[in-house]
Amino acid sequence: MCPEGQCGCPQLVLRLVLGSVFFAHGAQKVLGWFGGYGLGPTLQMFTQYMHIPAPFAWLAIAAEFLGGLGLIFGVFTRLAAFGIAVDMIVAVAMVHWKNGFFMNWGGKQAGEGFEYHLLAIAICIALMMMGAGRASIDGCLKKCGKPKTA
Repeated sequence: MCPEGQCGCPQLVLRLVLGSVFFAHGAQKVLGWFGGYGLGPTLQMFTQYMHIPAPFAWLAIAAEFLGGLGLIFGVFTRLAAFGIAVDMIVAVAMVHWKNGFFMNWGGKQAGEGFEYHLLAIAICIALMMMGAGRASIDGCLKKCGKPKTA
């Protein structure tokens, strides 16, 4: 086992779970996987229905798709986590705040609440603070850049 706090296992768990969730959501938007509509219809929904400027729509899609991949592989982890956190903050502000705190498990609300988003934001903040950990591309690059001591 690694010395306490140095193995990077907590970061690995957080990265893999959050990265997988956001890669799946991003793949819906970009590739049409998992029941998604694909890039064209998603951009159209963001820009025409939600009135989000196209550059911000692209950033939101990139945050989920590329940010999810970044977290899974542990590359540009802090940037990926920041992008996802901003994406979640905007989603709460624009869509979910009015629906209240709780998810819509019973189908009795007009839409989904923001409890899920708070969890994602908290994980993103933790990853921005801790970094990717040792089991990551970021960790390998950091290790390779250190001079060896005798």
